[in-house]
Amino acid sequence: MELAFYQRPSIDVARDLICSTITVDGVGGIIIETEAYEPDDPASHSFNGPTPRNAAMFGPSGCAYVYRSYGIHWCFNIVCQPGSAVLLRAIEPLHGIDLMRERRGLEPLKLLCSGPGRLCQALGIDIGLNGHPLNSGVVQLACGSDAEIIAGPRIGITRAVEKPWRFGLAGSPFLSRKF
Repeated sequence: MELAFYQRPSIDVARDLICSTITVDGVGGIIIETEAYEPDDPASHSFNGPTPRNAAMFGPSGCAYVYRSYGIHWCFNIVCQPGSAVLLRAIEPLHGIDLMRERRGLEPLKLLCSGPGRLCQALGIDIGLNGHPLNSGVVQLACGSDAEIIAGPRIGITRAVEKPWRFGLAGSPFLSRKF
C-alpha cells in the first residue's frame, strides 16, 4: 500500500484495512477486524502525549506500533496520522498455517488469530517490529476487495467505549468477538 493510504484518520484506515492481506515473513492472512485510535481519544496511548512506550505512534505514517498489553500479549498497530493508529484485532489465517499452529500450540483454525495477542503470537510479532516501516520487507500489506463491513464499540478498554471504531468483516467466523 502507498504511504498516502496511512496518512489519513485512523477511522478511515481501520475501515479500509478490512479484507486487506497482511503477512509477516510470509505468514498471515486477511484482516477481518480492526480498531481505530485517535490522538484526542482518551482510550488511545497517545492521549497524554509522547512517551518512550508510544513514541512510534508519533513517528512516520505506515510504521508499526507494537506494545505489550497487561505485560502478557504483544499488540500490533499501524500508525496513521501523528498520534493515531489502527489495532489489528483478527485475521483469517491463510499463509503459514502450520507455523501459526506451532507458535500457538493449538489446532483450531478459528482460534489462531482471533484477538490481538493471538494474532501477534501466530505471526511471530514482538517488540522488534516496533517502529518498523510496513511494506519494506518483513511486514507486507496488500489492498483487499470491497466487502460488507460492520462497525461497533471497541472492546477491552474502559474509556471512550461508546465510540463505534471497531470494524469487522460481516459474517466472518474469525472475529475475536461478535458485534
